[in-house]
Amino acid sequence: MIETTTYLPIGPYRQRSGYGRTLLNEGTESMERKRLLVFIVSYMAARHIEWVIDRIPRDLGDEFDVEVAVFDDASSDRTSEVAIRAFDKSDLPYACRVLTNPRNQGYGGNQKLGYQYAVTGGFDVVVMVHGDGQYPPEEIRSIANCALQHGAAFGSRFATDGGAIAGGMPKYKFLGNRTLTRVQNGLLGTELTEFHSGFRAYTTVALRAIPFSLNSDDFHFDTEIFIQLTRAGFDIGEIDIPTHYGDEECRVNGLEYARNVVSQSLRSKLHDFGLFYERKYDMQSRDGLYESKIDFMSPAYIALSKIPPKSTVLDLGSSDGHLARGLLEKGCRVIGVDLEMPGDERSFSKFIQYNLDDGLPEIDEDIDVVVMLDVIEHLRSPENFAEELGEFCRTHKVLRLHVSSGNVAFAAQRLMLLLGQFNYGPRGILDMTHTRLFTGRTLRRLFSQSGFGVAGIKGVPAPFPLAIGDGPKARWLLRLNQAAISVLPGVFSFQFFVDLDSPADLDQLLHQSHIHAGVTTEKDQRPLSVVIDRASARS
Repeated sequence: MIETTTYLPIGPYRQRSGYGRTLLNEGTESMERKRLLVFIVSYMAARHIEWVIDRIPRDLGDEFDVEVAVFDDASSDRTSEVAIRAFDKSDLPYACRVLTNPRNQGYGGNQKLGYQYAVTGGFDVVVMVHGDGQYPPEEIRSIANCALQHGAAFGSRFATDGGAIAGGMPKYKFLGNRTLTRVQNGLLGTELTEFHSGFRAYTTVALRAIPFSLNSDDFHFDTEIFIQLTRAGFDIGEIDIPTHYGDEECRVNGLEYARNVVSQSLRSKLHDFGLFYERKYDMQSRDGLYESKIDFMSPAYIALSKIPPKSTVLDLGSSDGHLARGLLEKGCRVIGVDLEMPGDERSFSKFIQYNLDDGLPEIDEDIDVVVMLDVIEHLRSPENFAEELGEFCRTHKVLRLHVSSGNVAFAAQRLMLLLGQFNYGPRGILDMTHTRLFTGRTLRRLFSQSGFGVAGIKGVPAPFPLAIGDGPKARWLLRLNQAAISVLPGVFSFQFFVDLDSPADLDQLLHQSHIHAGVTTEKDQRPLSVVIDRASARS
């Protein structure tokens, strides 16, 4: 994939694999020296590449084991040849390489190759420098150390007021950069001073944790990798860098770039809402997706308010016990059932690790209330499960059930379908683990056809506090959503919460009807039917 132009490394060069800290003997250095890759991304940079190489600090080797690698993206201006000559003339005491792509990979594609080189080569941190000299090689040490502290680091030309304009940044670029940065900070919940600097450093720990190979080959690769890093839980550090604009040629279409970076930021947010799925942004484990929802209007909040104190509760699909902890405060006894063990079992009186696709576990006590919140849609056969649940409720004298599920006819899903989108994702109504989709009507029908009595059904708003953070805006949106539900529950309910009565025991009802007839025999105490002789009655 990469054609290597041979070049003899200058100075000592040691190949090591792996990363991390190694404690040494007392009196020596406290940690292993880090391996640093200075990655010079280049395209048509013959006029500037020697100048960039000459500016690389010679004392980086005091702290790091260093390699400098120029990745020439199939330039037609002899960038590779000029870089080789520059390395040959320089006094850089590092391993130096020039690699030439046989075909143009694009700005993002060239970065993918450089980062893959860093990961497979056993480096600890990689600093990207542009071959046209727009960003300062003099700050390599600072940005590398910043990345090692955070996971990644960007050089910002806006950290100092007035610095960008003083450095020659055109006013239209200044305004565009500031506007896009503000928009992206708002969408992504970040506080960077600049999103669009090309002076960047990443640890290979961070690079291994994200699927950067799925990103665009275009210029908005930088936005996509930032989104991935934040989604994977890495901090982004910033350092102040000077602004330089010379005679380098800008190859970015500003309007197209702006559209792409805003689009990717929106797609990331829609991915969080479960309205749009992007494989490259799916870096969350299934653990941790079921956060506590008992502090705002949600199925768990409603169930907690309805379950009487001191009840014995069977919580099917109990997750980490968010609801159980609230019930514990009401003096309830909670039996939890889930496929995975909870992190803390203390909220449960008893916990049973069990796959509900196999039916219901054996329980040797009576149950007052069964709770099954956002579970039925995960099962292979909800109909068979509902039948078995009905028999369980009759046997264990269950008084009431509380069930919830997502509403596939929610307004946002209708809109996405109108736009030709039906996207499964890691959470929400179209959670990838869902096997069935319900509306309020079909959810009610599922249980009524298994003999349950539907005592009530309630529309539930979208979980805005989880999506955008629990604050005044989220609470206002909850109230707005609830108002819309009161008008059109089938359209504006994100979920439905159903109160169910246990299926009737027909034998018991028949026995009661005989008793009410008022006739029994002393011989077997069995009730007798009241027989009417219709012929006699007519006479």
